[in-house]
Amino acid sequence: MSTSVAVLHGTFGRVCLYDMDRAMVIHAHREGHLIFHVQGPPAEAVIDGRPYPIGPGQAVAISPWQPHFYRPVRAATNTLALVLYIKPVWFIEAARSATSSLRFGRVGIEVAAPIARRIAHVARTMLAEIITDQSVQGALAELTQACFDQSWQWTEEGAAFLGRVPQAWDFRVRRSLNLMRERLGEELGLDEVARESGLSRPHFYKLFRETMGLTPNTYLNALRMERAIERLSGSHDAVADIGLDLGFASQSSFSRFFIANGVVAPSDYRRSVHVARPRP
Repeated sequence: MSTSVAVLHGTFGRVCLYDMDRAMVIHAHREGHLIFHVQGPPAEAVIDGRPYPIGPGQAVAISPWQPHFYRPVRAATNTLALVLYIKPVWFIEAARSATSSLRFGRVGIEVAAPIARRIAHVARTMLAEIITDQSVQGALAELTQACFDQSWQWTEEGAAFLGRVPQAWDFRVRRSLNLMRERLGEELGLDEVARESGLSRPHFYKLFRETMGLTPNTYLNALRMERAIERLSGSHDAVADIGLDLGFASQSSFSRFFIANGVVAPSDYRRSVHVARPRP
């Protein structure tokens, strides 16, 4: 069973130390996403249908909204992984250079000695008794920057690349995004979202995927996970109530959804989460 060793929230986003033994479903995040091997057998992440190794000397960098899932290589064995969810806006302020979407040049990251030392430092910081936002921000900025810079090496754009020009979004896709955010938890089917956005169901799915790079279902599940994580870490609401408010019929169905998309149970996540506070 996958368990959460430590979870740290802050202005940077989230950092998680997970002991994982199960595969996840295809999902996505609005944050830049990095997965590092700490100990145990290797694993892999499947990004855009292609497997990439996560093991000693190998990590993965996943861009915002890039569909992916984690899976172990050996059955019934646990891999300890350091998992980063970095807010693009925070990284833009902390970094030397980056695109506004924190888009990586490639997925595979070589974990040489400098990056390995930064990984170990972040993992140790997460297990400290007292953690402030400032105590971890510098280490996270350096680690993310090192991976970002490496991801653009040996690419056509080169290390000086600051990001592709964002494409213009169709107003109907923008309408659908607003509908899903505003009515999260209501009985709002995607057929209704398509209709209220002025699109047929097939056209809606096609245009949404062309614009966002993922399906409406994956996007909606990401919104549900975001809301669940916010409430698990920032409130004392019962897990069952959080699930019901997000449209799940029972606590068990909500737990199954959370595990499939976030690898650990919601109660386990809440138990291990720590919110890094700014120094007064």
